[in-house]
Amino acid sequence: MSNKEKKTYTFSGVFIKEGDWYVAKCFELDVVSQGRTMEEAFKNIQEAIMLYIDSFGTEDISMSENPVFLAPIEVFA
Repeated sequence: MSNKEKKTYTFSGVFIKEGDWYVAKCFELDVVSQGRTMEEAFKNIQEAIMLYIDSFGTEDISMSENPVFLAPIEVFA
């Protein structure tokens, strides 16, 4: 893919602290990565997403233009 054909995509991601690691997941692509810091996890998930796009393309990616909100949900059961 040449630079002329590239465009910017915005994906939804969540970062979860698990022990000494931050685990990052991109919901639209079901891609996961990790890092020892948030910054490293962010960089690694970006790289994983780019590798996914390089391997599989963008034709089948379902993108939503609606905002995504993430909030904790507490339930007493």
